[in-house]
Amino acid sequence: MENPETLEDFYKRKFNWIPENLKHDLGHFNLFNLDPYLEGKLKAVPYRRRDFYKLMLFRGASTVHYADRVYEVKRQALSFSNPLVPYKWDHFGENSSGMYCIFNPHFFMNFGQIEQYEVFQPNGTHVFELTDEETEKVEEIFSRMQKEFDSEYKYKYDSLRNMVFELIHFGMKLQPAAVQQIQHGNASLRIASIFLELLERQFPIDESHTSIQLRAASDFANQLNVHVNHLNRAIKEMTGKTTTQLIGERILQESKVLLKHSSWNVSEIAFSLGFNEVTHFNNFFKKQLDLSPTQFRKG
Repeated sequence: MENPETLEDFYKRKFNWIPENLKHDLGHFNLFNLDPYLEGKLKAVPYRRRDFYKLMLFRGASTVHYADRVYEVKRQALSFSNPLVPYKWDHFGENSSGMYCIFNPHFFMNFGQIEQYEVFQPNGTHVFELTDEETEKVEEIFSRMQKEFDSEYKYKYDSLRNMVFELIHFGMKLQPAAVQQIQHGNASLRIASIFLELLERQFPIDESHTSIQLRAASDFANQLNVHVNHLNRAIKEMTGKTTTQLIGERILQESKVLLKHSSWNVSEIAFSLGFNEVTHFNNFFKKQLDLSPTQFRKG
């Protein structure tokens, strides 16, 4: 499987352009209309993970490959994509359309833990077939989103977060039986999904006296009751990265948030991220960004 698609990859693929604020803002949100169907244009989205969330209203027949499941959508659907689970869409028909919003995990920093909702859980329901009446309600939420997003209101992103929650709760109230679900067994995918869930459960870190407990590949292998080599093979197969890479990337991500958004000193941050010595944390951070933690905090 390809490496996870980043927000930068997404903007390059879709628009050959990257928003100026993307590299500076930890939290990111955007809203789009789905590309219309074009005769002869490839409509399949590659099967891979993304490192951002995506909520989409889709109209038209399609097949969704989501983790070890396949959903057959006949008319219209609301879908919830998250950084833990790979997916792809195969669109059919000339009248496909829709709208979607994307945001990264930091958009909800200190505004609730949306990854805890079932629609974002690896084993949850992620695609919901909609009736015409339900589609109108979802369209109305997206229309309000667009109006708010285009406004100059100072606190519009707080309002947009509320509308994202509105879509989440709308989806969770739907009955999933209307969507055909076909199970596919894949041991590597299940291991990788559980590993990523265990990794993510350790964050965000709220108190400086706590420290993450799972730092090494062997720690996760023990939790999963598999040999570390088996875990490493599964992670490499499903993500294209090593177990150590994924752990390091997530720790770096959290360290940047803590340096920018907490008053903890570097030693406290280092301890909370599982480093026994602050010099080990400094070396880790500088190796990744070519900046010391203190330089990053001041920048």
